[in-house]
Amino acid sequence: MVIASLLAGPSAVAQSGDTVAAAISTELDALLNPQVTTIHGASIALAEPLREFYSRRSFRPAWTKAQSTAQLFQALTESYEDGLDPADYHLSLLRDLAAQVESTHATASLRAQYDILLTEALLRLSYHLSFGKVDPQSFDAQWNYARTLERIDVTQEIEEAIGTDTVYARVAALKPTHYLYVRLKQALARYRDLEKQGGWSALPAGPAIKPGGSDARVPALRARLELSGDIAQQVVPDPLLYDANLIAAVKDYQARMGLDADGVIGAGTLEELNVPVARRITQLRVNLDRGRVLLNDLPPRFLVVNIPGFAVYLMRGEEVEWSARAQVGRTYRRTPIFRSEINYLVWNPTWTVPPGIIKADILPAARRDPSTITRKGLRVLDSSGHEVPPASVDWSKFSSGHIPYTLRQDPGPDNALGRVKFMFPNSYSVYLHDTPSQALFDRADRAFSSGCVRVENALQLAKLLLDDPQQWDDAAIQRVLASGQLQNVTLKNRIPVLLAYWTAWVDPQGHVNFRRDLYGQDRQWEAGLNAPFRLRAQPLFSGSTASLAH
Repeated sequence: MVIASLLAGPSAVAQSGDTVAAAISTELDALLNPQVTTIHGASIALAEPLREFYSRRSFRPAWTKAQSTAQLFQALTESYEDGLDPADYHLSLLRDLAAQVESTHATASLRAQYDILLTEALLRLSYHLSFGKVDPQSFDAQWNYARTLERIDVTQEIEEAIGTDTVYARVAALKPTHYLYVRLKQALARYRDLEKQGGWSALPAGPAIKPGGSDARVPALRARLELSGDIAQQVVPDPLLYDANLIAAVKDYQARMGLDADGVIGAGTLEELNVPVARRITQLRVNLDRGRVLLNDLPPRFLVVNIPGFAVYLMRGEEVEWSARAQVGRTYRRTPIFRSEINYLVWNPTWTVPPGIIKADILPAARRDPSTITRKGLRVLDSSGHEVPPASVDWSKFSSGHIPYTLRQDPGPDNALGRVKFMFPNSYSVYLHDTPSQALFDRADRAFSSGCVRVENALQLAKLLLDDPQQWDDAAIQRVLASGQLQNVTLKNRIPVLLAYWTAWVDPQGHVNFRRDLYGQDRQWEAGLNAPFRLRAQPLFSGSTASLAH
């Protein structure tokens, strides 16, 4: 809450309205000079919308109501709880100025600076809550999750918020209400409390601790899991014994870290246990900001792929209708992050080998032995569609994957795409599909593909997306698969598909899950989160630069 003395400050602003208005105009006029970018030492990033706002109200000071000012201070202070940095909103400076403007000797210039900074703080915070602080397009040129709000009269929004004492409520309404965001915010508070208590110490390296064994590190392991809430404090008869209760707690911990839940404290588990609490706090802040980017304007029913979580979810509102494990792109053949719509599926698909795989996988082997192409189940087709014996081609002539032949695998249970693929427009030539490599779903780390997403139980997903039990019941699906014939089926209702990147979330049981930063996206997001405030290159509003409401 804002200190009580702040309530007295704004009343003084109203006492010299004309002189303060003149000072506001002077301050904003100065900002028209490219060499002037600060007010009272604070960087001003929103000079144009500020000038538009104040010019429409004849440069009169806006923050003349004590309650509205106090509400704004509360919102700025609480931005910390959302993983944002109150320094982005001039909070310390505003607190200092608030005390100074209470003085009867405060100049009109000081009052003007205070008023302008309050307004920019409101616009800055609203901007971040509406769109997230980080601009993913700054490190992903193909990012297409951009969100644009309808034209909003910012001046009127602020006037109404101040006039009706609803500044805090309107700011709060900008935050995502999705349970994923709310739970992440609660987790952030818990982990910050752990940090205040000193966090946890790193466990020493050593041989793997196996179930039923004894180890001098077991007491430290138990204390570590007690801190993170994975096991309750208890007195044990043998402190060095890796007993059944501790084994169960470790397995639960491994599962929520995306590790093999085997109960063995090996190098991978030890590495996760030793991630400092400060690092986990950063991970939570990064994913909260992702939530501000991604968790607005969601469709009623959609499919989401969590790439580092190796999972696919069919969502209906905020309920999980169906889920499955997934295999995603290797670190050097990443699954891209974007949004599209599944518009049709293909039963018994053929697989045409893309240029990237031809260059990296097919050509090196074919140069040594052309028969490797046949052994991979591929046919070589010329530009007329006629099959060509692999041995008749001089594969050493080709250095790139763009060759004058098509390499194709016919439908069947061994086809690389399995028995069904799900198609959606995109510039990456990626899609979701079945796979014959079912055993790989049992691995904890499932980054195996060349960019497409392999889906476990893909036939179940196809049935759900077709949503036509009369035409596409289990028997009908088995008949079309048994035919071995390729068949395209257009969906009656297109399904939005979101390929996203979540490295922290809270499951329905209230347990925080973390995943490793598979593609280094967290590092890039963290850098943006810690950078100074900046406007995005792409306009986010139609005809307006900032807003207090959706």
